Amino acid sequence: MVEPVGNHYVIARPVYSENAFNEEHEKLHRYHKTFWDHLKLYFSCSPQRAKKFALGLFPVISWLPAYRFREWVLNDIISGINTGLVAVLQGLAFALLVNVPPSYGLYAAFFPVLVYFIFGTSRHISVGPFPVLSLMVGGVVTRLVPDNSTGNGNSTNTSAINDERVMVAASVTFLSGVIQLLLGIFQFGFIVIYLSQSLISGFTTAAAIHVLVSQLKFMFQLPVPGFNKPFGIIYTLESLFSQITKANIADLVTSLVVLLIVFVVKEMNDRYKEKLPAPIPIELLVTILAALISYFVNFEEKFEVAVVGKLEEGFHAPVAPDVGILQKCIGDGISIAIVGFAVAFSVAKVYSIKHDYPIDGNQELIAFGLGNIVGGSFKGFASSTALSRSGVQESTGGKTQIAGIISSVIVLVVILAIGFLLAPLQKSVLASLALGNLKGMLLQFKEISILWRKDKYDCVIWVVTFLAAIFLGLDIGLAAAVAFQLLTVVIRSQIPSCTVLANVGRSDIYRNRKDYTDIYEPEGVKIFRCSSPIFFANIEFFREKLITAVGFNPLRVLRKRNKALRKIRKMLKKGELQVTQKGLIYMANPTYESEEELDNNKIEELDQPTIMTDLPIRINWGTDLPPGITVPQVNLHSIILDFSSVSFLDFSAMTVLRKTLKEFVRLDIDIYVAGAYEGLLDKLERSAFFDEEIKPSMFFLTIHDAVLHILLKKDIANSPKLKLAEEKGRSSDCVITPRNGLRSRECTIPTETKF
Repeated sequence: MVEPVGNHYVIARPVYSENAFNEEHEKLHRYHKTFWDHLKLYFSCSPQRAKKFALGLFPVISWLPAYRFREWVLNDIISGINTGLVAVLQGLAFALLVNVPPSYGLYAAFFPVLVYFIFGTSRHISVGPFPVLSLMVGGVVTRLVPDNSTGNGNSTNTSAINDERVMVAASVTFLSGVIQLLLGIFQFGFIVIYLSQSLISGFTTAAAIHVLVSQLKFMFQLPVPGFNKPFGIIYTLESLFSQITKANIADLVTSLVVLLIVFVVKEMNDRYKEKLPAPIPIELLVTILAALISYFVNFEEKFEVAVVGKLEEGFHAPVAPDVGILQKCIGDGISIAIVGFAVAFSVAKVYSIKHDYPIDGNQELIAFGLGNIVGGSFKGFASSTALSRSGVQESTGGKTQIAGIISSVIVLVVILAIGFLLAPLQKSVLASLALGNLKGMLLQFKEISILWRKDKYDCVIWVVTFLAAIFLGLDIGLAAAVAFQLLTVVIRSQIPSCTVLANVGRSDIYRNRKDYTDIYEPEGVKIFRCSSPIFFANIEFFREKLITAVGFNPLRVLRKRNKALRKIRKMLKKGELQVTQKGLIYMANPTYESEEELDNNKIEELDQPTIMTDLPIRINWGTDLPPGITVPQVNLHSIILDFSSVSFLDFSAMTVLRKTLKEFVRLDIDIYVAGAYEGLLDKLERSAFFDEEIKPSMFFLTIHDAVLHILLKKDIANSPKLKLAEEKGRSSDCVITPRNGLRSRECTIPTETKF
């Protein structure tokens, strides 16, 4: 019963152990499904499950019939046109990162959008090329098809190199799509949880630096080979600056002017986004202006600048991936698949929360997997979602993936009809546009100071991820970052926070005794909390901290006591000790024996409980012992283990924990476990954890229940009246009531339980 009294509350209930609570409230023994039960359910078939499966696999079926045509169609058209224009330019720009002709970037901006319209669950993300993925694919391309792989650089050899590179990009894209599809089918959408926000932020920031460095060769128009190996970024910069005197000034000036304009206008878009009806399409305006100037001024001949050249019109027939290439880039395919999904899912989750609709991680994997399979078959490269492009689609009023279909129509028009207009466009302009989209990722450097103040582990993860991805490359760097992140989890769980608790404010609240002055610690009681799961990696640390908290090693004390009993038996047998009403009296000078002699090569016997049944008197270890016998004093009679923060306990930890608890019990110290998670008691019973020494009755609902049980037990032991009342069964009705400013138990027993 709970009765509110002002801003206080009064609780009246019995002291509950786990067993007593379960018996009184008739706990149900539920049947827990086994793995085979879940497997049967997963593969079972019914009309309802078939419908649910169809709606899950084809989300478009669920939202398209409910499309509000009059309300949403205009917004989706406007959004689709704006997004499509941005997608065209980003497709051309990001193709430079992949080291393939720009026209193949348009395929990457077209096919995945169509697939995602049918299979995707997010209504707002814009699917297509993403700079980080493009750079990762480009790393594979330059590794398998380096610049000097064939010939002397004539047009025939250049065309052959481009064809090889397109095939590599398409094959690794196809492979990443297959991996994503398989992960989605087998319900592995949860893998994204292993990529923390700090890791993703550090990784994308490093990728932005790689993008910046990779585009410098287009800005300076220098023949810099790709170095897809550890410390490749250093080799690239070395090669770049060794040729800096040969830079094309026209390309450099053009790049800097375009960058300046793009950054200024994007800053205006951010600052005045609430006043502008739509963001200024600066990439489109700059592209049109640069193409016109390059066409009429004839930059290609006058200044020898590199231009996009004629874009291929139409589509290629779908091709199968090269098996030889697939065998060489399995690791890259896995990295690309996971990074692409992680980035896209993170962005989709932001918009799903903002607009209040669900997304399915497994279905997203299937959607992106199929999109990359189709895109790779048509010689596109890996797709995900670009933050800037998705921002355009959402901020310009896009409501559904109808906007995505409209954007793909814009890309289709460029592919089939007007791509030739972009032929005179300088590659340095595309490079600048690619860099202009990195502002958000580069600004993530600000997170370092924020993370340092909030969580130093996350800050270290960010820095290590950034440095690993910078110097080891994006593929190896990602693997190293994930390994380091998991290592920090192991370290944090392997070295958990362990504290000794005390009662605060004379209530039922227990906190770290070092943090408060108004505390109460029951005499002879130690309350120990471990704020972590207990498993094979940290159970020894838990044991050491527990021993430190109680102030003695129970095994050492137990062995000392058993050695003392051996010596007492020998002294009694020799007549050196005599039993009287006052205790043991020394009759002669004792003979001293070494520890080795007392052990008698039977060290395992010293770990057993102390047995005094054969002695004429029970030894009180707290009083003076015969000369020559010393045993450490133990001032505890009870230990309470607070398991409220222990979420699981594995079998290895159970074994060590059971052994440790037995050592305390054999010293006549009562052990209590409070706040154990649901199901732990059943798990321990199934594991044969309990015996004559370790019993289920040691488990209590809360720390306060255990403390009051200990105090009541102590009072009963010290008072004949309380003992008689206990035997008559009148001691169970206890309520918490304030007395003398303290929160204590008041029972129907005719006495007072002091707290």
